[in-house]
Amino acid sequence: MEGISVEQAMEQILQYTPVINETEEVELNKAGGRILAQDMVAEFNNPPFDRSPVDGYACKAEDLAGASSEHPVKLKVMEEVDAGQYSERVMESGQAVRIMTGAAIPKGCDCCIFQEDTDYGEETVEIYREVKQWDNYCFAGEDFKKGTTLLKKGTHIGYVEAAVLAGMGAAKVPVYRRPKVVLLTTGDEVVEPGNPLPAGKIYNSNMTMLSARMMELGIEPFYMEAVKDNPQVMAEKIKEIAEQADMIITTGGVSVGKKDIMHESIRLIDAERIFWRVNMKPGMPTLFSVYENASGGKVPVISLSGNPFGVAVTIELLIRPALEKMMQNPAIGLKEVTGVMADDFMKGIKGRRFIRAYWENGRFHLPNGLHSNGVLSSMAGCNCLIDTKTMEDKESKSLKTGDKVSAVWL
Repeated sequence: MEGISVEQAMEQILQYTPVINETEEVELNKAGGRILAQDMVAEFNNPPFDRSPVDGYACKAEDLAGASSEHPVKLKVMEEVDAGQYSERVMESGQAVRIMTGAAIPKGCDCCIFQEDTDYGEETVEIYREVKQWDNYCFAGEDFKKGTTLLKKGTHIGYVEAAVLAGMGAAKVPVYRRPKVVLLTTGDEVVEPGNPLPAGKIYNSNMTMLSARMMELGIEPFYMEAVKDNPQVMAEKIKEIAEQADMIITTGGVSVGKKDIMHESIRLIDAERIFWRVNMKPGMPTLFSVYENASGGKVPVISLSGNPFGVAVTIELLIRPALEKMMQNPAIGLKEVTGVMADDFMKGIKGRRFIRAYWENGRFHLPNGLHSNGVLSSMAGCNCLIDTKTMEDKESKSLKTGDKVSAVWL
């Protein structure tokens, strides 16, 4: 299958993308970004006691009838209860207890009064306003009640969800395991950062880009290696690592040049070639295949071009949806944003093209610098990719200031 649309390519990849249902327990402080593997049900009321939302005094509302600055009500202060303390005393009429925010309200009290409405008394207290029954009073279970499902299976754990789990007393939580994603880059011309750069060589930015984006999406790459431009070497590496991988992503070697090894590598391991070439720029020569490992597992192999901007675009359009399905995490799915062009894009557009841009207040701003496939520096600071799909059947043209467009949010 060749020359398919972005949507068709995405559909094919998703068809062969496994859903990870294996689970594990992780410590709560390491669960951020993970996906819950079961419903989380409250085993107790929270708070587990009636508590005060103010610093002041707990007492009976009936004792404060008619209280004012001219006619204060005087109550006997029986004790002080701070947050974390609990009093067994049952308060009677004419009595009050000094109380702090978050402290358990003693039995017999049905309201709390702000300390600013008193004389701050310690043995007795004068109260200068009346309140109603249950004013400034937080009931047990106000946050959540025993038996309530607070977080459902499939919930993405963010900072709020982590705090809810902590409030439930969960030290460990059941989550789906992370995908084992393998990253392989090709190219005899690439050198790893930190090493001297010989003449004719370039640094391996694709590996860094792929691994950094995986981590942003909640995945720590399982295996990474730069492989020589040799189809047999690449074939053996895929066979070896596919025994443990959920997905393999390669860059480089997918076009028709002498060093484009991926077609031969895929043939050598008898992988099923699903499609090659997608009607998009950049990223057109994307190759997708499926390899059946020795255990009978079918491992998707997504082979991207070696052009840095092409890699960046294909990560967003084809790999993100696959990871969303694999991880059962809609938080990383594709999102669209619309607006109008704030600048002209004068480079000709023929077919479907994705253009780096910065969206703000409904307007798309283009970065300075070149917009070619081999240039990545001008993408720094961009937050979207303009999609020219509405021009797909038109001749080469440009985008003008004020044109309405849509984009994929990064």
